[in-house]
Amino acid sequence: MPIFEYKCADCGKITEVLVKSAQSVKPVCEHCGSKKTQRLFSTFAPQVKESVPKSDCRSCPNSGCPYAGEI
Repeated sequence: MPIFEYKCADCGKITEVLVKSAQSVKPVCEHCGSKKTQRLFSTFAPQVKESVPKSDCRSCPNSGCPYAGEI
C-alpha cells in the first residue's frame, strides 16, 4: 500500500496517509479536521548500493566468484 502526502487547504499542514488500493476518498486533515485536502506530488529516494573494490571483496567462495584469482 502506498503512502501519499496530502496538504490541507485550511491549515496548510501536511499529512501522510497509507492508502488502500480501492480507496478513492480524500482523507480528512488530522490537524484541523478539514476535508479540503489535496494530494501532493512526492519524490522518492532510491537507495544506491556502493560497489565494493575487488581487493575488499570476501562475499563469495573462490569457486563461484567471477573475480577469483584477480584479488
